[in-house]
Amino acid sequence: MITEKAVVTSKGQVVIPARLRKRLGIREGTPVSFVEDQGRLILQPMTKEFIQSLRGKLKAKPSALQFMLKERRRRERSL
Repeated sequence: MITEKAVVTSKGQVVIPARLRKRLGIREGTPVSFVEDQGRLILQPMTKEFIQSLRGKLKAKPSALQFMLKERRRRERSL
């Protein structure tokens, strides 16, 4: 685990250290996700590599697509 430090500005901004940006492939315009977990704040870069690493993780029944289609039909009926 690598520890780096940064300071939060008055606008709530934080600069991600250059070494971590390079290592994680974070560039200008890279979307990030913030997750709160038991008092910790986790910043997850939404890079192409991260998205590809998620493939196959959601193999539960029904599939995510089937679930979304079923929810859409349910909402349309209630209108």
